[in-house]
Amino acid sequence: MIEIDLEEEKKAIAREYKELLRISYQTLTDSDKKLIRKAFDVAVEAHKNQRRKSGEAYIFHPIGVAKIVASEIGLGATSIAAALMHDVVEDTDVTIEDIEKKFNPKIAQLVEGLTKISQVKKDMNISMQAENFRKMLLTLNDDVRVILIKIADRLHNMQTMDSMANDKQIKIASETLYIYAPLAHRLGLYNIKTKLEDLGLKYTEPEIFKDIVSKIKETKEEQDEYIKTISEVLKKSLDSEGVEYTIKGRPKSIYSIRRKMAAQNVTFDEVYDKFALRIIYKSNLHDEKFLAWKIYSIVTDHYRPSPSRLRDWISSPKSTGYEALHITVMGPKGRWVEIQVRSERMDEIAEKGYAAHYKYKNGATEESGLDTWLNLLKEALESSETNAVDFVEDFKMNLYAKEIFVFTPKGEIKSLPKGATSLDFAFSIHSEIGIKTRGTRVNGKLVPLNHELKSGDQIEIITSVHQKPTVNWLDYVTTSRAKNKIRNVLNENTKKIAEDGKELLTRKLKHLKITINENVVNELVNFFKLKTSLDLFYRAGIGSIENQQLKDFAAQKSNTLMNFFKNKIKRSPSTNQEEINKPVLSNNYDMLVFGAESDKLDYKLSSCCNPIPGDDVFGFITINEGIKVHKKDCPNAIALQSNYAYRIMQAKWIDSSQQEFKAILKITGMDSLGLTNELTKVISNNMHVNIQSISLSGEAGIFYGQVAVIVQNNAILKKLIDNIKKIDGIDKVTRVYTN
Repeated sequence: MIEIDLEEEKKAIAREYKELLRISYQTLTDSDKKLIRKAFDVAVEAHKNQRRKSGEAYIFHPIGVAKIVASEIGLGATSIAAALMHDVVEDTDVTIEDIEKKFNPKIAQLVEGLTKISQVKKDMNISMQAENFRKMLLTLNDDVRVILIKIADRLHNMQTMDSMANDKQIKIASETLYIYAPLAHRLGLYNIKTKLEDLGLKYTEPEIFKDIVSKIKETKEEQDEYIKTISEVLKKSLDSEGVEYTIKGRPKSIYSIRRKMAAQNVTFDEVYDKFALRIIYKSNLHDEKFLAWKIYSIVTDHYRPSPSRLRDWISSPKSTGYEALHITVMGPKGRWVEIQVRSERMDEIAEKGYAAHYKYKNGATEESGLDTWLNLLKEALESSETNAVDFVEDFKMNLYAKEIFVFTPKGEIKSLPKGATSLDFAFSIHSEIGIKTRGTRVNGKLVPLNHELKSGDQIEIITSVHQKPTVNWLDYVTTSRAKNKIRNVLNENTKKIAEDGKELLTRKLKHLKITINENVVNELVNFFKLKTSLDLFYRAGIGSIENQQLKDFAAQKSNTLMNFFKNKIKRSPSTNQEEINKPVLSNNYDMLVFGAESDKLDYKLSSCCNPIPGDDVFGFITINEGIKVHKKDCPNAIALQSNYAYRIMQAKWIDSSQQEFKAILKITGMDSLGLTNELTKVISNNMHVNIQSISLSGEAGIFYGQVAVIVQNNAILKKLIDNIKKIDGIDKVTRVYTN
C-alpha cells in the first residue's frame, strides 16, 4: 500500500517538474533545461527523507517556489535552478562548495544568499527586524535575484500554511503584510503583491476574510452580468475601429476591499469599485500611446468619465515600471467603474515586473537585461540611509491610514494609533517600562518623549529606576492607556508627598503648641484658601508652607475674639455670595502665567470685568499701565482683540504648587578631589529637584559650575542653595537670571 503511494508521489513530482518547464516565461534552451534538471536531481536527492508538516514530500515546496520564479516573476534558468535548491544547504549535508563545483559561482552565490536569509531568521527567532532585513539585503548586493526568489518562497509558504500552528500563521502573515507585500509592490510584482496581501488577511483576520470571500461569491453572477453589459457596448465600437484587444473583468482584491472598508468605515456593499474592466490591446511600440488614447476616447464616447480620477501612467510610468491608463467612468445603474487600458507589453510588465520590462526594452536574455535592473535596485538599497528602517519605509507600508506599525529593538512588530509618540510606545510595551522611561531613541537617534512615530520606526526605550512621571507627561502621550497610567502614578506620588507633609506639619504645629486634629486641619485648609486636606499636606510636603505662615495661623487661632467674629461672619447672609464664588477661588489656581512659555510677569486685574482665579482670561499690553488682565467674555474683549490683536497675550491660571520652574545656579569654590561627586549627590538627594543641565570646569585650583535645576517653588530652591553652601570647599552659590 505504501509502495503504491510512493509511486503515485513520484509520478506527481515528475508531473510538477514537466509543468515547471512548460510554464517558464523565458524561452529555455537545451542547456537551460539540462541545468534545471541537474538542480532538480540535487534537490530531490537532498530532500528525499524530508516531509512537510502537511505530510507531503518536501520536494513539492522547492518545485512550487521554482514555478512562481519561472512563470509569475519571469526569471530564467539560473534563478529556477537556485529556487529548486534554495533549502538544500540549510536543511541537508550539501555545502555551498558542492553547488559551486557542480554548477557555477553564480548559482552558488544565489543559494548562499537564500541560506543567509534563513539564518538571519533562525538566529532571531522572531519577526524579521527591519535593520537585519536591510543588512541582509545589502550583503546580497551582488545579486538582488535572491530577493525575488525569497518573495516566491514566501508566497509558496503562505499558500501552504494551513497545517501550521495558529500563532506561527499569524506571525508569518503579519510579517508578509509588513515587509514582503510592500517589497513585491516596489518591485512591480503586482500579481504576487495581491496574492500575498489576500493570504496575509486570511490568517490575520480570518473572519473578515471569509465574510468578504462569501460576499464576493454571492455577487459574482450579478457582477459578471454587469461587466458583460459594458463589454458588449465597448466591443462594437472597438471592432468598428479595427482595434485588436481582449476585455477581462478584474475583481478588486479581498485585501483592498478590506482596506477600503476600514479606511472609509463602510460596509462591503458600500465599496463601489469592487471590480474593474481591463482592455488589453495589441500594438507595436510606435503606436502604443496613440492607441491607448484612441481607446480612451471610445470609452468616454459611451460613458461619462470622472476627470479627477484619470490616471495617466503611460506618459509618465510609475517608478516600478508600471504603465497603463486608468479611467473611472459612470457605468449603467449609476455605478462608478474603473477601466484599465494597457497594451500586451504593459500588461506583461504589470504581471511580471522588471523581468518583462527588460525583455521588451532590450529583447534581452535574463542575464543581460535583468542585470541593468538589478544594478538600479542595488543603488536604491545602498543609497538608503545607512541606519535603520528607512529602507522598509521606502517600500511604503500604508496598511491602514489610521494605524502605524513600528518595530521593537528585537524586531517585533507593534501597532499603534496614528499620532502616537515614543512615550506611548513605552507604555504599550508595559506600564512599568512607561513609568521608568528616561529617554527614547528612534532609528538610533535620541528624540524627545513626545516625538511622533511613523510606520517603520524602530524604537528603543531607555529606563531608569529613579525616573518618575511628571504632569507634563500627560501632554506627551495620546493613547488612553498611557494617560490613565500616568494619572494613577501622579496621584500616588501626590499621596506619598502628602503623607510626608502631614508628619512635617504635625511636628511644626507641636512646636507652636497646637495638636493636629480634624478641626485644626479644616481651619488650616480655610486659612490657606485650599480645597482639601490633601492639598494642605501636599503643599507642606513640597515645602511651600512657610514657618511664618504657621505662626500667623497660631496667633490667629489663639485670638478667641477673632474666632467668635469668624463664626459670626460664617453665619451672616452677606457672605453667601462669597460662598458661591468659593469653589472657583479655592481651585488651587493661584498664579497667572503669560504666553506660550508660561512666563511670570507683572500684571493688574482690569476693573471692567474683575477676573478671579480660574476664569478664562487674556493679557492686554497697555501703554501706561503694563499688562492688564481681562476675562475672555469681558464686554471690551472683542473690541480689544479686533483692534489691537498684536497687544494681546495668552494668559492662564495655574496651581503654583504643581508647577515646575527652571532656576540656574552659579557655583564657585576651591577645586578639590570629589567635589563634583559631592555636588551632584547633594542636588540629587534634595527631594523634588531635577537636574536639567550641569557644566563644571576647573582652572588653577578654582572650581566653576553652572547647574540648571527644575523645582516646584522658591522654598525648595532656598533649601537646595543652603545645602550646596554646606559642601566643603564651596565659596559662593548665586542664582542667575537670564533674559
